[in-house]
Amino acid sequence: MQSVINNVKGKALNVAEFFTPVLKESKFKETGVLTPDEFVYAGDHLVHHYPTWQWAKGDEANLKPYLPPDKQFLVTRNVPCYKRCKEIENAEHHEELLEVDDEDGGWVDTHHYADSAIAAIADQVHEMKVQPNVSESKPVSKAVEEEDDDEDDDEEALDMDDFMQSGMLESNDKATLDISAKPTETQENVIPPGAEGGIVATRTYDLNITYDKYYQTPRLWLFGYDENRKPLTIEEMYDDISQDHAKKTVTMESHPHLPGPPRASVHPCRHAEVMKKIIHTVTEGGGELGVHMYLIIFLKFMQAVIPTIEYDYTQNFSLE
Repeated sequence: MQSVINNVKGKALNVAEFFTPVLKESKFKETGVLTPDEFVYAGDHLVHHYPTWQWAKGDEANLKPYLPPDKQFLVTRNVPCYKRCKEIENAEHHEELLEVDDEDGGWVDTHHYADSAIAAIADQVHEMKVQPNVSESKPVSKAVEEEDDDEDDDEEALDMDDFMQSGMLESNDKATLDISAKPTETQENVIPPGAEGGIVATRTYDLNITYDKYYQTPRLWLFGYDENRKPLTIEEMYDDISQDHAKKTVTMESHPHLPGPPRASVHPCRHAEVMKKIIHTVTEGGGELGVHMYLIIFLKFMQAVIPTIEYDYTQNFSLE
């Protein structure tokens, strides 16, 4: 039944997207959304600094006129996934005791990232610092268009508290940005934890980032393969998605640029809201977050949804 509902919603949103005008005026700081020009700008920044990501054109019949023909969406391939989500969600060591109480026994943070493959991001968080007005490009188009503020209240929001607690964002008084760090190794060179020279059967995923014209934000798509490069079934892909989001925030839908079977997609109805909160946090700390950083930050808070898919080889950042 849920899949039928999601399918109907998807078709309704496709119709709504068709009639939604293209956003021309930048509203990044005010609402956390992107114009198509800003999406391309942020994508260029991601591709330049992290070559595991590349621009793609997709199917000729599905080209979007508001994006450059050769920059329709972003793709990274062969991303390793060593564990199923249920393995880490059911592990006791992922519950961090936050507060001890004699009567209740204490509070537990069930979203604590204790797995070494996940915690590595938080451990290296100080490698990158955010500073205002670095590498700003030409202003984007300024023609005024009203954005569509409709939201799907049935969709589950990404938890900002989880994102903050994971160590991805730490707020202090000053903010600086350093984009000079070298790109990390590609997915093909990553050694699975515990492999020690042995052969580990590993799932892999192809990830895409598209521009959603209706919600005016990036949207993440996933398609998985087993160790023999055989496509995963829908239920197998759901095994690699946080159970808080599977079949709710994450559904199987047709890709806007590619033919073929449905792919897992993280619904973008709350993306702008999360980004707006991050921008506000940076501003309160005395800094300024440039639009070129959008996709790098976007990849950080997507990890709450797909914690076992090791797609994020971007820099970590903190505010100091």
